[in-house]
Amino acid sequence: MDGPSRPKKKLKICAQVATNVVEQKHQVSRAKRSRALGSRAFRGSTVWFTGLSGAGKTSIAFALEAYLVSKGIPAYGLDGDNIRTGLNKNLGFSKEDREENIRRVAEVAKLFADSGVVCLCSFVSPFAEDREVARRTHTDSDLPFFEVFIDTPLEVCEQRDTKGLYKKAREGQIKGFTGITQEYERPEAPELVIQTVGRSIEESTMEVIRLLESQGIIPRVENTVSGVEELFIYGNRLSSAIEEAGRLPQVEITALDLQWVQVLSEGWAYPLKGFMRETEYLQALHSNCISLPDGSLVNQSVPVVLPVSTQDKERLAGASAIALLYSGKAVAILRAPEFYPHRKQERCARQFGIFHTGHPYIKMIDESGDWLVGGNLEVFARVRWNDGLDAYRLTPNELRNKFKELDADAVFAFQLRNPIHNGHALLMQDTQRQLTERGYQKPVLLLHPLGGWTKDDDVPLETRINQHKAVLNEGILDPNSTVLAIFPSPMMYAGPTEVQWHAKCRMNAGANHYIVGRDPAGLPHPNGSGDLYDPRHGAMVLKMAPGLNDLEIIPFRVAAYDCSVGKMAFFDPTRKEDFDFISGTRMRGLAKSGKEPPKGFMAPSAWKVLSEYYQSLKSKMDTN
Repeated sequence: MDGPSRPKKKLKICAQVATNVVEQKHQVSRAKRSRALGSRAFRGSTVWFTGLSGAGKTSIAFALEAYLVSKGIPAYGLDGDNIRTGLNKNLGFSKEDREENIRRVAEVAKLFADSGVVCLCSFVSPFAEDREVARRTHTDSDLPFFEVFIDTPLEVCEQRDTKGLYKKAREGQIKGFTGITQEYERPEAPELVIQTVGRSIEESTMEVIRLLESQGIIPRVENTVSGVEELFIYGNRLSSAIEEAGRLPQVEITALDLQWVQVLSEGWAYPLKGFMRETEYLQALHSNCISLPDGSLVNQSVPVVLPVSTQDKERLAGASAIALLYSGKAVAILRAPEFYPHRKQERCARQFGIFHTGHPYIKMIDESGDWLVGGNLEVFARVRWNDGLDAYRLTPNELRNKFKELDADAVFAFQLRNPIHNGHALLMQDTQRQLTERGYQKPVLLLHPLGGWTKDDDVPLETRINQHKAVLNEGILDPNSTVLAIFPSPMMYAGPTEVQWHAKCRMNAGANHYIVGRDPAGLPHPNGSGDLYDPRHGAMVLKMAPGLNDLEIIPFRVAAYDCSVGKMAFFDPTRKEDFDFISGTRMRGLAKSGKEPPKGFMAPSAWKVLSEYYQSLKSKMDTN
């Protein structure tokens, strides 16, 4: 670890009293411990917070502990007072007892660190020699140790005096109190100095987070805080890339491929930098996640790949870059292309659990090229479909900015590809109520209909958007705390595997709560034998899926039409005879025939949008 050089000191060595002891070597390596904790990178280390009483050591340490644990990183805070009420309850505050206090804590911290935990020690530890003992205890065992000096002036600490100790020390009730009658030896070369005056606990904590990131202890999270990386190029680079595309070998892509270019370029699939290379493809296919250079895992349950024909593969082999064209116009450059076989049956068996060309997305895979090509993308411009809906196609970064404008302190996402009835609305309303009761001041709903390819009998995107707008206009959902936007991904109908993809993308857009419904991303089995996936499994899988630690999963509560009160309500099995489950088939039948559903099933203007669409279909069929 780079850092300031440290003067060599002759340290006091604690004498070994027991002579009939032999150190026992563990059979479990640190690498194995890390994997057991869900990480390929060993994160075990100690952060030693030192400073005067009242400086803010424990406040920062415990805030950091909460942050790390929320990211799935094991951490534990050892506080001076807590230790002295247990492990060190037999020690006072003489110089000798202070030395022993720190020695014991350093040994305990070393054990925590060796187990793979980030140990956070907040101790006044006034003597430089004792802190150096703590450091050497770790470095001798090849464990990272970071000294963090909380540099808060004595007068500020005394003003805070949260425990009333300074007052007692000034009155002579406490002898040898650091800062008053006992000197504090300031660290000469700590890894970090934090000055807390005029700064919040959160700001101070972020300084320690950045230190741990810089040393590879925890994965970098700038993009999860400020946004995701997009794949667009600008300015002079854009001009030269467009010119270069005219000289490069070219391949024409389909509308489905262009949707995936949009997904990649806008950052929905972050941290992917382009179409998957074979290693990324295999990780996604077999592990539902990809690993980053630091060993951390990111959820990626579906392959994002570009199929090409054998003819194109042979023509493009050896090229350093390829221009991707849509309708004859260059839209992107794919750098350092890597070709590998498109093993379609294996892909479908892993992604969908079956290989059956009666499944609409599997049919498209089966008809696509026999090779896949991966590589980093440079995309020339935002993909625009010019269908009157582009204003709703907000990127993850634009959504994050929108939530910030709304002062959202919680964002809950509801993903759907169907019209909204009042049962859906009830679930969203109830989620907002729960978040408010938990103390959130401004929970915001991300109403996020899927806008990529869907099967032919799904309701078209334009109709769904108009139906959703009608629901908002009628106040069924609060328009002031709802963001209606389009999710550009194609629909794959891959059940629990695809649900992880939907959740990961909303997390990239800033959502921290996700409502998952019954049978999400499912459809009937193509051989006609019931549902392809168990309707419960989407919600169950999300709760255990790797790489979704920033997302709280909110289970879907079943709602039906309560005939006893004439409105949609959460199903009560004790009086199931009162509930009418209005299926999609029945709803479509009512809409096609121009009949009204039970009052309270759907907002009237929203039903009108849906009814007019289905009646237009019926009219076309009658004409034909």
